Amino acid sequence: MSCCMRKSKTKPNGKKPPAEEKKQYLEAEFTKVRVVDFDLKELVLLPREIDLNEWLASNTTTFFNLINLQYSTISEFCTGDTCQAMTACNTIYYWYDERGKKTKCTAPQYVDFVMSLVQKLVTEEENFPTKYGKEFPNSFDSLVKKICRYLFHVLAHLYWAHFKETVALDLQGHLNTLYAHFIVFVREFNLVEPKETCIMDDLSEILCAPVPPTPAPAAPSSPNSAPSPSSHNHVTER
Repeated sequence: MSCCMRKSKTKPNGKKPPAEEKKQYLEAEFTKVRVVDFDLKELVLLPREIDLNEWLASNTTTFFNLINLQYSTISEFCTGDTCQAMTACNTIYYWYDERGKKTKCTAPQYVDFVMSLVQKLVTEEENFPTKYGKEFPNSFDSLVKKICRYLFHVLAHLYWAHFKETVALDLQGHLNTLYAHFIVFVREFNLVEPKETCIMDDLSEILCAPVPPTPAPAAPSSPNSAPSPSSHNHVTER
């Protein structure tokens, strides 16, 4: 990949693919599958003793690694033949270079461009400093927003084009949890504009809904009391 492409930025062009497919990932049997059942909002809140930029850097790097890993599980199914464009819902993503030149590429090419760029950004000391006392650059906020926008494109493509394979591998719980965690994080710190993520709002509203509080355990009944009819019928689903 050329240096020019590594420094590119992308924009959705809003064009619709020929046909709108059924969104299997919205079916209840799949959306209810998670690997955690606690409130993700608590996980993304900035701890009082942590610097904001340090928190953003740590989480952004973690999401990059996790999303890269999640994509790798289905990468053999994401080819130039199966995914001739980088699509998600009603959007085709094009790669834009630093001069604004638009390039249509296959999904695996696009993902490779994204991951190579993000890897470069998060490992450069001047962008994501790791040494004590070194300041974050003035452009840090915009860098994090750029990275999160790219990573959202990859997640959206995973659901749109490769959810069937994800289910076949029994990894939908991991994908759902990763997606929900990511969306809650970018919403908390306003890292991706709503007009960018709105194509997946239907899924986001399902997966990011607050976890209902766990009911308090019922008081033990006396030996002589009859059991409540509902005590045998109530089933808790998680």
